Amino acid sequence: MGPQVIRVPHLGSLIGSLRVLLLHTPSWGLAADVCCPQTQKSLSRTQGLCVPPFSAEPAQAPSPRPGCYLGDQLVSRTLVGTCSASHPIQGPCSPAVGGLGRPPGLLPALGPAYKTTLCVPTDPGPLPTPRATMAELPVSETPRDPALCSGRFTISTLLGGDEPPPPAAYDNSHPSHLTHGSTFYMRTFGYNTIDVVPAYEHYANSTLPGEPRKVRPTLADLHSFLKQEGSHLHALAFDSRPNREMTDGLVEDETGTNGEKNPEEPVRFGWVKGVMIRCMLNIWGVILYLRLPWITAQAGIVLTWIIILLSVMVTSITGLSISAISTNGKVKSGGTYFLISRSLGPELGGSIGLIFAFANAVGVAMHTVGFAETVRDLLQEYGSPIVDPTNDIRIIGVVTVTVLLAISLAGMEWESKAQVLFFLVIMVSFANYLVGTLIPPSEDKASKGFFSYRGDIFVQNLVPDWRGMDGSFFGMFSIFFPSATGILAGANISGDLKDPAVAIPKGTLMAIFWTTVSYLAISATIGACVVRDASGVLNDTVTPGSGACEGLACGYGWNFTECTQHHSCRYGLINYYQTMSMVSGFAPLITAGIFGATLSSALACLVSAAKVFQCLCLDQLYPLIGFFGKGYGKNKEPVRSYLLAYAIAVAFIIIAELNTIAPIISNFFLCSYALINFSCFHASITNSPGWRPSFRYYSKWAALFGAVISVVIMFLLTWWAALIAIGVVLFLLLYVIYKKPEVNWGSSVQAGSYNLALSYSVGLNEVEDHIKNYRPQCLVLTGPPNFRPALVDFVGTFTRNLSLMICGHVLIGPRKQRMPELQLIANGHTRWLNKRKIKAFYSDVIAEDLRSGVQILMQAAGIGRMKPNILVVGFKKNWQSAHPATVEDYIGILHDAFDFNYGVCVMRMREGLNISKVMQAHINPVFDPAEDGKEASTGRVRSSVSGTLDPEALVREEQASTIFQSEQGKKTIDIYWLFDDGGLTLLIPYLLGRKKRWSKCKIRVFVGGQINRMDQERKAIISLLSKFRLGFHEVHVSLLSKFRLGFHEVHVLPDINQKPRAEHTKRFEDMIAPFRLNDGFKDEATVTEMRQDCPWKISDEEINKNRIKSLRQVRLNEILLDYSRDAALVIITLPVGRKGECPSSLYMAWLETLSQDLRPPVVLIRGNQENVLTFYCQ
Repeated sequence: MGPQVIRVPHLGSLIGSLRVLLLHTPSWGLAADVCCPQTQKSLSRTQGLCVPPFSAEPAQAPSPRPGCYLGDQLVSRTLVGTCSASHPIQGPCSPAVGGLGRPPGLLPALGPAYKTTLCVPTDPGPLPTPRATMAELPVSETPRDPALCSGRFTISTLLGGDEPPPPAAYDNSHPSHLTHGSTFYMRTFGYNTIDVVPAYEHYANSTLPGEPRKVRPTLADLHSFLKQEGSHLHALAFDSRPNREMTDGLVEDETGTNGEKNPEEPVRFGWVKGVMIRCMLNIWGVILYLRLPWITAQAGIVLTWIIILLSVMVTSITGLSISAISTNGKVKSGGTYFLISRSLGPELGGSIGLIFAFANAVGVAMHTVGFAETVRDLLQEYGSPIVDPTNDIRIIGVVTVTVLLAISLAGMEWESKAQVLFFLVIMVSFANYLVGTLIPPSEDKASKGFFSYRGDIFVQNLVPDWRGMDGSFFGMFSIFFPSATGILAGANISGDLKDPAVAIPKGTLMAIFWTTVSYLAISATIGACVVRDASGVLNDTVTPGSGACEGLACGYGWNFTECTQHHSCRYGLINYYQTMSMVSGFAPLITAGIFGATLSSALACLVSAAKVFQCLCLDQLYPLIGFFGKGYGKNKEPVRSYLLAYAIAVAFIIIAELNTIAPIISNFFLCSYALINFSCFHASITNSPGWRPSFRYYSKWAALFGAVISVVIMFLLTWWAALIAIGVVLFLLLYVIYKKPEVNWGSSVQAGSYNLALSYSVGLNEVEDHIKNYRPQCLVLTGPPNFRPALVDFVGTFTRNLSLMICGHVLIGPRKQRMPELQLIANGHTRWLNKRKIKAFYSDVIAEDLRSGVQILMQAAGIGRMKPNILVVGFKKNWQSAHPATVEDYIGILHDAFDFNYGVCVMRMREGLNISKVMQAHINPVFDPAEDGKEASTGRVRSSVSGTLDPEALVREEQASTIFQSEQGKKTIDIYWLFDDGGLTLLIPYLLGRKKRWSKCKIRVFVGGQINRMDQERKAIISLLSKFRLGFHEVHVSLLSKFRLGFHEVHVLPDINQKPRAEHTKRFEDMIAPFRLNDGFKDEATVTEMRQDCPWKISDEEINKNRIKSLRQVRLNEILLDYSRDAALVIITLPVGRKGECPSSLYMAWLETLSQDLRPPVVLIRGNQENVLTFYCQ
């Protein structure tokens, strides 16, 4: 029988139709996905969750048939979509209800109206009866139609008792509604394949509530052997990661999951309402109405235009940069902070986010004070002051910002409506102003300096006339620049935009253009209409015989000479802040415009400050701020952040002086702009494949120029304020660097680090090796690093910030079986190294045996010049009881290391290095490979072994794991430099002595010699050590002034060649006795066969040939016990056993004897016989 199809008829709001392939194979595969007609959402499987059909019609089969059963009824599918004869119920179903689980609340949400009929083809093969039954589902009374059971599989969804409508035509216009089990995916491009077509869901980080996340098949699904197991099919359709949204039920109708009401959709804005209008309102702030005419009078029209264009140049470049960044991926809430932090990383992003939120909070105060000034002037004009001019501003400002807080707390929808209203008011006020400049002036307006458009007035106002403390170009710039800083108002509510990638670039650039035009127009028109000084007195007219008259006003019949000379003029462009209101056709409209501009800007700053700070709090980069990150309502409104911004605003409103507040925030905004531009530049030069902004009209060099000019302007405005702003950024930056938050945002800094590492690594290929630049780069065979912490700590001590360290782990077994484990444990071991503050890499391989794996590591580990040159292993403590083949592999690894020109270090501790038998949590709780709910085979041993171990053994194990993490005190590091290996035996202890933990230890060097040449040999060694510049200090030696060794004493061992004591020799012979061939009286053929069968065993010939070396190891052990019993560390030159002449058991006996009964750790070192020390300068 070929593939059969289940059809779901088109019902009401059911989108498309789902056709499910049923694989009619000997295992009777059955898979089906059902679509809920009400919610148009696919009812699919999730991890650990079984989804039965809506209801099951009794199959009434005479005998059990292939499939999964509900009591005596056949159900449509199991958790994994496969029902087979060998596995009636597949997957980790919950046994709570029969053999299948179901999501809570599924059936009540569906009700009995839904009915599913399943017919299966007859098959004579027997099937085991079901293991369990399941609670009965509501079943309709509608009789079953036998015509449906004609070999064709059909799912009929009925409403009431009506007949099902005819099947709808298949519609593939909505592939996102299909699951991987559907015909659409199973027949991609006309072929039966589990490969899937590209889909948005495969790249999205989240899905709609109640929907399972779809994932593409894994590489193993596509190329590994096809399995009919349920877990395989389950992996194809759904993400294996747990989805919290799935656990509460899978079906949503109009009332939501489990009968609860669906949450309302949050408000989303387009580019006009969400960005352009918001930015224009924030740019058109208090400066436009109250300070732009004054700045024009101070700087003149020409310099005012330069100030405007310079500000716009900075903001335009920043706008281009913010457009590029915002179109390089999906933008979430958080605005400027989100964009910078995800581009430059948490270090700079966090610091700039904090000060940007603070700057916006201060901006609320600035615009509110501007509003309060206008209200105060009106009150004074009508003779109704509240208290006094300064306190009136404070009272009005606090009341105003409280009202703004209430509007913000009402939600973004109300805030947006208020912004639109403010925008209309401002447009009307602009029109009113322009009309007013064309109306001939009345006597009252003329007395205040307004004479409509006059060429001579325009010419006079072209040049500057600096007055007061702020009378300078940069003084005016610092006051005007905050009026151009509203360009980020739209980006700051990025989470409330429909499409931030489109809205932010389009709306921001349009807002910059139109506000620039308005600024230039107002500066030019008002500079052509109003003189700088006017008295406002109607009697100050030019009369015959009144004496000399100075100024342009004289030509229009007005004499302002007296007030000009005495600097007492109350009106005029340079004296009267409400000049625009005076010029306009109807003054109250300008007042309304001032109210709209100031209040809208204050409201936008308040929202921006709260939104940015909320996102910063949710990222938890800084302590004690998480409290303010909680959101409320459908839009997750940052109520607590609103209250904090309100408190900051009130604090600055108390200053009650606009010209004082404006420069405070200029540096913070400039600092933000500098980092935004630098983010764009840095992301561009890293050439990261992830930098693909859809907005193309930007330049990395323009972004760099914008960053530089922003910093320059900061210092030109107020150098001390710039230093404070940069100091705050650096402090916050260093804090985040120190704390190292566990976030991964794919920042350009990470891309730059990769580029830098790659560039230097490739550049090292052109650098020839030199002895002076030799570094001990170690491949440490740790296995799981947390199993041998002492070995990791020891090597990490002398390689830290100096050289390469790689922790190698060989997983033994078939690759197919170990690959899942390999992927599971790698990240856990890397985290353990990081938390233990070991600067090392973790590298693992899968091999059939240990030796093969180590060979792979030695050949493949590292890159370029950064490759290991030393193999570090732990001593095989159980070599006498272990399988001989493992001992052969162990010694073979050492031989392989020498073959690959590696140096070798073997470390032994009396307590042993492997602590895997003791619970790791008792010793070092930082590592838990199962912390994500995954058990790793090399993770913590979760057993009761610690309870059965000898308490003393437990203490020794604990000491073994931490011995190199503590101060070593005033002990000694004893070096037995017995043979010249190139100097590695000296270099490693020297590097140890430079570290703080070992700095108090005396370093002693022991060398062999003859009793009649002790002084000569001692002086020769001292002379050699002094030339190595290792900081040597020796008392009673004439070369003290030249000594630069870190070694304190040199001892010559004249009795090193003496015979060891008999009892020690006897102990060595007893040790190797079990490993001897005892072939002295056997024929050659027998001996050859024995050697082939047992290559690790020692022949009599090999014992005799290596007798002197064996006795030397026994004698050295006696010397070590005499001199170094209380040392902190003993370092010995590693003896070398020749391949083919020294069996593995004999060599292990040498190492065992050499380090036997020593309390301190013993490290046996052998370089590769090439120099690692030199006393030459070149």
